[in-house]
Amino acid sequence: MSVMTNQSRQTHHADVSARVLAIREPVQLVRTPEGAILPVETAQGEPHAVLPPLYPEWLGDRGFNAVHGVRFPYVSGAMANGIATTAIVIEMARHGMLGFFGAAGLSYARVKEAIDELTGTLDPQGLAWGSNLIHSPNEPALEESVVGLYLERGVRRVSASAYMTLSPHIVWYAAKGLRAGPAGHVQRQNYVFAKISRPEVARHFMSPPPQAMLDALVSAGKLTSEEARLASQLPVAEDIIVEADSGGHTDNQALPALFPMICSLRDELTQAHGYYRPIRIGAAGGLGCPSAVAAAFGMGAAFVLTGSVNQGAVESGLDESGRVLLAQAGLADVIMAAAADMFELGVKLQVLKRGTMFGVRANRLYEVYREYPSIDAIPQDVRTSLEKQIFRMSLAEVWEETAAFWGRREPAELEKATSDPKHKMALCFRWYLGLSSRWAIAGQADRKMDYQIWCGPAMGAFNDWVRGSVLDAPESRTVGQIALNLLEGAAVVTRAQQLRSYGVPVPAAAFQYTPQILAVDGRAVR
Repeated sequence: MSVMTNQSRQTHHADVSARVLAIREPVQLVRTPEGAILPVETAQGEPHAVLPPLYPEWLGDRGFNAVHGVRFPYVSGAMANGIATTAIVIEMARHGMLGFFGAAGLSYARVKEAIDELTGTLDPQGLAWGSNLIHSPNEPALEESVVGLYLERGVRRVSASAYMTLSPHIVWYAAKGLRAGPAGHVQRQNYVFAKISRPEVARHFMSPPPQAMLDALVSAGKLTSEEARLASQLPVAEDIIVEADSGGHTDNQALPALFPMICSLRDELTQAHGYYRPIRIGAAGGLGCPSAVAAAFGMGAAFVLTGSVNQGAVESGLDESGRVLLAQAGLADVIMAAAADMFELGVKLQVLKRGTMFGVRANRLYEVYREYPSIDAIPQDVRTSLEKQIFRMSLAEVWEETAAFWGRREPAELEKATSDPKHKMALCFRWYLGLSSRWAIAGQADRKMDYQIWCGPAMGAFNDWVRGSVLDAPESRTVGQIALNLLEGAAVVTRAQQLRSYGVPVPAAAFQYTPQILAVDGRAVR
């Protein structure tokens, strides 16, 4: 039996690591006389196995790529308030990926402006893209008008977020344009990407729409009888985004626990309803390094979706000062804080903690809201503290600005506040919660400690991975390079695991991929 010296062991490790990195080339494995399994380039022996080339394009469901006309099974998420800018969407499309514009929280006019830009830029090139549709139970007219805009402008993909159940508007979008194709198979015009973190919500989207809702849409003239009939045969969404522990609204779920449950539910509903078209399940949340992306694909994800890491990219709508803060974040530098849109329900979202006091101050406002029935009932010392440290103006002045906003946006909110002093207090507190994210977008220097920056633990993992590399500096982080390197790295990790499963002694270092400046075909750009 031969004994491997330190030098020969180092040479062997270097050779195997080189084969791992060469993902686009086949690997021939041999069994040596001593019984070791090694690449043919590093040893002689009996043929053992051949691994074909591995491309990042192949990591997910190739049906996803074909249906949506993309090269890679990779999606950038719809970060609200326009943080997922048109620039991000355009860059994703040009890299053969899918990006969603962050329409949530924006006015109808601002959304229309963005849609006009995207249709004018990307549609003539035949490139895929989408936009967000957020459930707005307090502003149903806005949700309805945005759907109308999407249908009018031919937006073929929406990322549906914040839905606990279906609304008529999302069903209208999903069912509009359905038609019978060859052999009676239904052809879709519009695709819903449903972002979910609970099985009960996923069930709504993976089931056909309620018949009563379809009938009401037909009666309202929004769907034809034929569209409603065809919609009753299909799930509302054929692309499901399983969102684990993420930035912004999150249930802090663990992807390895949640993802298999949703896949099992998909299989159950497919059989129960007799679907002949596949429902594709994608993974999101916590995907900040190649190993995490590889693990998501390893669980069967048809595609992956990233969020926090894109918020730190130069194309993001977040101001440079906020992107610098994100680049300094560690794994634990996040906090759950009261959310503006569902404040009265006690809903929280995950935000950056390092470098900002927003999380602590937002939670303080919710504590005061829970404890007192109205603004007038707040003790003077508490009120003074809030006005000095958080609002930087009197609550009377806050109410003036709040009333002016809702008078333009949704007058019914003012009517409710007149009769319900606790709702009036909530609207005032939401003034701070709503503006804090806009201060971060605008880079308002005197409000830096109040920046609300949505952020999950993936940001810390990303920063650790890119430290010392070409993606370390905030100004070097582009959405295209972030995506290409995550996918390239995921393919490398997958190749390393393939070789290990075949018996090759793969060194631990082979599972680590260092970011490079990459072309779309994976070649390093020198």
